[in-house]
Formats: sequence, structure tokens, C-alpha cells
Amino acid sequence: MFKTVFLDFKQLTKVGLSISVVFTSIAGYLLGAETINYAIIFQLALGGYLMVGASNAFNQVIEKDIDALMQRTKNRPLPSGRMKSITALTIATLFTLTGLAILYAINPKCALFGAVSIFLYTSAYTPLKAITPLAVFVGAIPGAIPFMLGWVAATGNFGIEAGFLFMIQFFWQFPHFWAIGWLQYEEYNKAGLHMLPMDKKDKGAIVQMIFYTCIMILVSIAPVLKVTGNLYIYPITAVLVFVLGLLMLFYAIKLYKSESNIDARKLMLASVFYITALPIIYVIDKFLH
Repeated sequence: MFKTVFLDFKQLTKVGLSISVVFTSIAGYLLGAETINYAIIFQLALGGYLMVGASNAFNQVIEKDIDALMQRTKNRPLPSGRMKSITALTIATLFTLTGLAILYAINPKCALFGAVSIFLYTSAYTPLKAITPLAVFVGAIPGAIPFMLGWVAATGNFGIEAGFLFMIQFFWQFPHFWAIGWLQYEEYNKAGLHMLPMDKKDKGAIVQMIFYTCIMILVSIAPVLKVTGNLYIYPITAVLVFVLGLLMLFYAIKLYKSESNIDARKLMLASVFYITALPIIYVIDKFLH
């Protein structure tokens, strides 16, 4: 019994996703911090986890009926009937209030960005998925906040540095989510969700994946030009980041040629590798300065 409740709680708050968000925001903090304050890192990790958990719980309450239609999601706690909507709503609300309070204790700007993130994810992105493919653009905004949030937690400022960290994660999301949209196209279609550009599983969608991958690569190496305030990377780091981006581009082009789910999966996995490795490379670079 306890194990089921625990697993349902894990699924409702998407612990895996939450941990990846916490990881990225801590990397952002390390990039911005003059001296490392472990209390703030702990608050950022806990606050960030609660914000993502809340967004996912709200999302699953709203999409309960849609989730029931898809193979991938029909066994989630709500559509399967193992958890009541009111329970999920209570968890989401408690997570939101506690998360915002913790982020506010770091500084008010962190709480503001946290609140914007939850609001956009639940009130704009989630309902828009059933209406327009532009939902992915709206969803990319809350999705790009974690990296930047870490910088704001460290410095108390939202300047060009935080803006660039935001843009890296923002542009990264298009090839990532469209690769998932490609893989799940039939399922999403059945549930009435619009998760590919122009709603078509065709070469046009892949051209957009390639386009945004190229922009992401350019934004990721821009700090080497010393145009991003205090955010600077060495030329050797820029080369490394460029090669990392080329890996994603390689699979995007491969997908363009084959239009196969196998290559879409490879692109998706390459994108996960990219967003995990890039913050680590940036942080190592900073500590070599």
C-alpha cells in the first residue's frame, strides 16, 4: 500500500524531471556565485523541486481525461483512479505555496520567476496543447527558467547573463520536444494534442528542428565572444560546446533523411545528453578562470 502511494506521488510530481531541473538550476547558481553558499543551494534545490512538482501535478489534474486516452499516460495515478483529483490539487497547492516561500527566502526575483513558471505551464501551455502547435513555444518559457533561476539566486540580478542562460534552454526545447512529438505523434493525435509544428509528421517539422538546433548552438557558444557580461567561456570550451551541439545537429539531419522513429529517438537522447553536459562544461570552465 505504502509503496503504491509513494510511486503514485513520484509519478504525479515527475521526480526524474524535477531532479533534472534542480541540477540545471544549481549549475546556473554555480556560474553566477562569487562565493558558494550551501544553504542557498539547498533552498534552490528544494524550491525548484517543489515548483516543478506543482506544475506537473496541476498539469495532470487538468489533463486527466486526455491522459486516459494515451497508452503512455493512462496508468498515471489520476486517469487510473488510484488518486482523486482533490488529493492531487492539494499536493500541487501545498507544493506551490511552500516552493514560492522557499524561493522568496533566497530573493524576491526567484519567487517571481518561479510563480511565472507555474502560471505559464498550467494556465497557458497545458490548455494550449489541445488547441495549437504554438503551445510548444509557450511551454518553452517555463521550461527555460531553471538555468536562469540559478543565476538570479546567486546574484539577485536578471541581466544579460541570465538572459543567455534562458535562451540556451529555450531554443534547446524545440528539437527536444518535437523529437518526442514525432515519436508520440499517433498517440498525441488520438488525444487531440498538437505537439508538432504545423501538426504534420513530415520533413517540414524536421527543418524546424534543424533550424532551432542551429540557433541553440550559436547562443551556446556566444559567451566566448565576451558579449554576455560576466558570463564568459574559453575558446576551447566553445569548441567543446560546438561539438556537443553538432551531435544533435547530426541526428536532426539524419532524421530529415530517414523520417524514422529510430532517428527521432536518437535526436531526443542526444538532446538530453546535451542539456546535461552543457551546464557541467560551463561550470568546469568557470572554475578554471
